[in-house]
Amino acid sequence: MSGAVDPRARLMLQLRKAGITDPTLLSVMERIPRDLFVDAAFAARAWDDAPLPIAEAQTISQPFVVGAMTAALELDGRQKVLEIGTGSGYQTAILAQLARRVYTVERYRSLLRLAQGRFEALGITNVVATCSDGGAGWPQQAPFERIIMTCAAPERPDALLTQLAPGGVLVAPVGSGPVQELLRYRLRADGVFEEEHLMDVRFVPLLPGTSS
Repeated sequence: MSGAVDPRARLMLQLRKAGITDPTLLSVMERIPRDLFVDAAFAARAWDDAPLPIAEAQTISQPFVVGAMTAALELDGRQKVLEIGTGSGYQTAILAQLARRVYTVERYRSLLRLAQGRFEALGITNVVATCSDGGAGWPQQAPFERIIMTCAAPERPDALLTQLAPGGVLVAPVGSGPVQELLRYRLRADGVFEEEHLMDVRFVPLLPGTSS
């Protein structure tokens, strides 16, 4: 009699079937313990391919969306990455395995403290975090080879695009409705931004300012 399928293995199979095929990315997503990043009330669903609520009316994104957005960044271990919206820290932890350094911005101090504790527990040392207004990016640390937004910008995030290095890539949900476009912007050598629609997504909105 066969035993129950391990939920982590089941999720990896679902991600492959959904089109997340990069073996390095899948290996990272399998290693990072998603159960560490979800609230205790949802521990039994930690390895479901679904978004889950976290504090401050935020969410931990669906693993497929995390995988798709990470793949769209085209990371090879050498990039300096800016993340807007630390949230639980799950996306951050995955980026940290695939980038040289990750700068992450969170507006909620309470979420940032929890995320930093998780990074410490996992021995992640290449993440620099701050509580700040994500819409402004992190100009003091710019330029960045890659930028990712885990909250929806109401319109093209021009303030962040100015912080991209030549040849850089920004991946962000854009739109003010309940469904947004996941867009990839690429800065060409001539200074022109190429824009590519990747898929439709649902993200919490980018909010101004900071909060405790």
